[in-house]
Amino acid sequence: MGSDSRRHFLAGIAATDPALAQVFENESRRQQNQIELIASENLVSRAVLDALGSHLTNKTVEGYPGKRFHGGAEFVDVAERLAIERTCELFGSRFANVQPHSGTQANQAVFLALLEPGDTILSLSLSAGGHLSHGAPPNMSGKWFDVVHYGVHSETCLIDYSQAERLAAECRPKLLIAGGSAYPREIDFERFRRIADRAGARMLVDMAHFAGLVAAGVHSSPVHLADVVTCTTTKTLRGPRGGLIMSNDEALAKRIDSAVFPGMQGSVHLSTVAAKAVCLGEALTPSFRDYGRQVLANARALAAELVSNDLNVVTGGTDTHLLLLDLRSRDLTGIEAENALAAVDITCNKNPIPFDPPAPSKWSGLRLGVSAGTTRAFGSQEFAEIGAVIAGRLTGTMKEEEGRKRVAALCQRFPVYRHRLR
Repeated sequence: MGSDSRRHFLAGIAATDPALAQVFENESRRQQNQIELIASENLVSRAVLDALGSHLTNKTVEGYPGKRFHGGAEFVDVAERLAIERTCELFGSRFANVQPHSGTQANQAVFLALLEPGDTILSLSLSAGGHLSHGAPPNMSGKWFDVVHYGVHSETCLIDYSQAERLAAECRPKLLIAGGSAYPREIDFERFRRIADRAGARMLVDMAHFAGLVAAGVHSSPVHLADVVTCTTTKTLRGPRGGLIMSNDEALAKRIDSAVFPGMQGSVHLSTVAAKAVCLGEALTPSFRDYGRQVLANARALAAELVSNDLNVVTGGTDTHLLLLDLRSRDLTGIEAENALAAVDITCNKNPIPFDPPAPSKWSGLRLGVSAGTTRAFGSQEFAEIGAVIAGRLTGTMKEEEGRKRVAALCQRFPVYRHRLR
């Protein structure tokens, strides 16, 4: 029994589970040898990885710091308080809940706090860049609530605020949502605040994708305008997978806390909360502001290179870390383009563009993001090179072998960490 106990505490995964250890090794190699352009991904710091694999994973707690349903929480309470304090300092909010397991669950907790089944939500349509959890038909939010969608102008693909205002006056939503997963431009939060006020609606901003840019001061903040703000700590915040909820309204914050626990979730994922605290602390440093500025510069450099190669960038550019390609003029579907780039070790994802058919196999868009590459230390010159490879592959002017060589050269110049398996 003693030797079994010793092995339990000391043996690493390479010794105890070689099959899974090989998965880790293969994924580590993939991240080193491919260029990651999926907009919802990033590369966390070693410190975030340390927190995710820490002893805090052994501890079970429910409730909130100082008011737990389990004993022995005196040290993990410190970790959660740090995450809360850093969230409030970073974004200028009075209250924060750091327990949501994801951005979607953060949104669901807001719905539980503010809505009853059948209430009306007004949000950006999925095809125009919205998010599944904002009322898309397959999602719980689309099944439980009466959802009305505003969209974008057909010529510019920019949000049609006049349409949103008209729909709000007609349907009188209980909740107006701004934000999405594939909208590349800054959103006019002040105008949405006016629309919500005229309709008597609460306003939720989901800034999951651009939260890191807000933290870096290169994107406008919705925190002082919205009733509640949600985000993830992945993507541009460069942290673990999980969600945050912020508010400046004390009564609303209490309702949100109750909605998260006991309403939506049970035990806290403490190692993830600690990792959130780490990434939020990193985001408070001057170097993170430099990172945010470079993300924006890189996204614009990539967009400019693609436009110069006669590829259609939706809205003509970007104000965030992501951009969308409209592939209709190239007679390509999103999945065909995704596969063409995967063949040269560039990872991205198909995506609907405004007014696309609903079937994913017929989507005409490709979503590209620069957050992970920027973490890797790619600058504007490197992203111009990446844009040239993308353009060459999608226009048929670059052979697969040349594309792979150019990607490999970039990856070798900018290494990432490797897992050390024991």
